[in-house]
Amino acid sequence: MKEAVKTSLLGGIMGFLISFLLNWLLIPMPETILANGLGNGLSGLISGFMGGFIGLLVYLKKSSGKKNERAN
Repeated sequence: MKEAVKTSLLGGIMGFLISFLLNWLLIPMPETILANGLGNGLSGLISGFMGGFIGLLVYLKKSSGKKNERAN
């Protein structure tokens, strides 16, 4: 359970950073409320995916390392 919390926290931090950078560097200031909502939705989608993906990769790496330790 501790590993899941640590991995989720790492994925959340990475998702935050990706979302922040997308909004700061790539997505221009919106002119309408609809454009603002679409920009926030897009950055949330990308950062959520990347955060979850990074968290999954970290989990898989840690779990495969434990399997190798048990095998030896």
